[in-house]
Amino acid sequence: MTYKHLKPLLLAASVTFALAACGKQEQAPAPAPASTAPAPASTAASVAKPVNVFDVAELDSGINACQDFNGFVNAKWIGANPIPQDRTRWGAFDALAEQSLNTQHDIVEAAAKNVAQAKPGSIEQKIGSLYQAGMDQDTINKLGYDPIKPQLDQIAALKTPTDVAKYITDRFADGDSQVFDFGSGADFKDAKIQIGFANQSGLGLPTRDYYSDKKYADIREAYKGYIAKSLELTGVSEADAKKQADEVLAFETKLAQASLSPTEMRDLDNQYHFVSVADADKITPHFKWDDFFKAQGVTIDKGFSLSQPKFFAEFDKLLATAPISQWQSYLRFHAISSASPYLSTAFQDNRFDFYGKTLSGQPEQKPLWKRVLGAVNGSMGEALGQLYVAKEFTPEAKQRAQELVTNVRGALKDRIQHLDWMSDTTKQKAVEKWEKFLPKIGYPDHWRSWDGLDIKQGDYYDSLQAAAKFNYQWDIGHIGKPTDRTEWGMTPQTVNAYYDPSTNTINFPAAILQPPFFYANGDDAINYGGIGAVIGHEASHGFDDQGAQFDGDGNKADWWTAQDKSQFKARTGKLVDQFSGYAPLKDKPDLHVNGQLTLGENIADLGGLNVAYDALQEALKKNATESQQKIDGYTQDQRYFLSWARVWRNNTREKQAELYLNIDPHAPASLRAIGAPSNMTAFAQAFQCKTGDAMVRDGDKQVKIW
Repeated sequence: MTYKHLKPLLLAASVTFALAACGKQEQAPAPAPASTAPAPASTAASVAKPVNVFDVAELDSGINACQDFNGFVNAKWIGANPIPQDRTRWGAFDALAEQSLNTQHDIVEAAAKNVAQAKPGSIEQKIGSLYQAGMDQDTINKLGYDPIKPQLDQIAALKTPTDVAKYITDRFADGDSQVFDFGSGADFKDAKIQIGFANQSGLGLPTRDYYSDKKYADIREAYKGYIAKSLELTGVSEADAKKQADEVLAFETKLAQASLSPTEMRDLDNQYHFVSVADADKITPHFKWDDFFKAQGVTIDKGFSLSQPKFFAEFDKLLATAPISQWQSYLRFHAISSASPYLSTAFQDNRFDFYGKTLSGQPEQKPLWKRVLGAVNGSMGEALGQLYVAKEFTPEAKQRAQELVTNVRGALKDRIQHLDWMSDTTKQKAVEKWEKFLPKIGYPDHWRSWDGLDIKQGDYYDSLQAAAKFNYQWDIGHIGKPTDRTEWGMTPQTVNAYYDPSTNTINFPAAILQPPFFYANGDDAINYGGIGAVIGHEASHGFDDQGAQFDGDGNKADWWTAQDKSQFKARTGKLVDQFSGYAPLKDKPDLHVNGQLTLGENIADLGGLNVAYDALQEALKKNATESQQKIDGYTQDQRYFLSWARVWRNNTREKQAELYLNIDPHAPASLRAIGAPSNMTAFAQAFQCKTGDAMVRDGDKQVKIW
């Protein structure tokens, strides 16, 4: 699994794949783009007759905006737009992704129909062949679990700890991660060079708490049922399957006890632990890293990051002490579970029953074409993005989007320079980092080559395996080489955005540069409250609790004075307290947001909304007369905040919502709609809110950071 220190705007669309990340390297389907190409951000001077890009009829006049701004903006829409049966949530991001799936669907369908006519070896031919094979469910059903029988035979033949270590090593070389993850990433101490990162993994449940907390006892029982059923589908007897399920859960429980929580994983000291190969072998004396690296075909110079030593020490202990039969049960189950989405219907349904229905509360599985399209995105996402961009996103649109990025970035610099709590010494360092920001818009300047990837027509599973190996080898091929800041960590068709502190880049895929974020003829307030705030969010990540620990070159470095650092921690601590006070689930009032886990995103929301608001005020100065005019009865300032809240309209199934609270570094969308605005005097002034209103955090409660 590639280690990339990305900070996305929104959680990826599919959580279930990430939860069982042991075994074959599975990648969640990327959210898809809509079919409307973006257009330039408007300025007040250029919008003579703003179009209706915000339907005020959706506002709920029965809800006081100063008491419940999210309800005022979004309650009517949520009530009129129930969650589709094949989804666990539904909101602005999801609606955009759902609409745009049709565009990608058209692309892959056309490629599948034209496989015979396509140039051999072209991305069109490979994508078409892969999609065509995945849609041939009859052939997949006839094969049953034949595609993984050789792997199951390998597991059955294991006799010693050395055999287990070699099996893990060999599977990695084929792009099939086992127990832990390994990939490339920028060295925290020298970001210009890529090194290897080994990270904890290996669990089939979301976090370590699911293995011990009493409130998840039912989920553990359901998980054992899923394990047993998976084994039975490959011919294991019912009694033996239940026994092996107990062994798997016991094995994973030991791994879980040595694993860090999502909150602990946000600590950068838990993400990087540089060791020599010799020192790594001292931590795992039964797993020889030199043998591992030779099998992967990589050369490790001074060392690599064995990022969570406690986890790897437990992994090594299990190598030495766990019965081989227990290792076989664990490896056998994960081989089956990882492959299940690509095997016969029985395997697909079994996996969905647990990860979809039980864990996330999703009533129905996505239709086959969406699932196969997700696999295409996971295997050849950037290649599909190349076809998407050619169809939907013009160079002119890319250039126009850059204008808005420039305006918002300028506002961030101005805010940094005028902070009243930061010393000039630290401000200078912050501005130096700001000056080294690299904005990337729409799509890569240089596309990846897919030469050497062999997609076999009519062979779905083997083609996916070939893609997994190809992508893994491409990733680890970066080790020892210079970091390329122009590479992307998201595909162009992804409805999302991200900041990467190791490259100090802010990245905006083509698919998010469209309504409801970005309008060609929309008024300034709507555009700045939408995509402008997104841009501000990503730029602010450079100065959140994690980003602030990296300098402009991507190195983990302390560029703060002691007093400024203390001030920063005090201010961010108030934001932790604010979000930890929220209990968003009505039926579970004792379950609160984890303010520490969500801190980075909450800092980015607050900073981004303030920065984009400043940029809006500069834009409105260009046409003072029009800036005073109301549209549909609302001022530009009001429409700015309405646009922000609309982006976060969302309804999530209760099981999925609880899961997000445990694993997601983002606060629930309903709270993101109100969290940052409630700390802004500009919001209170725009809607004439007063002290004591729920949407007014003033005095000592008001959080001001960037």
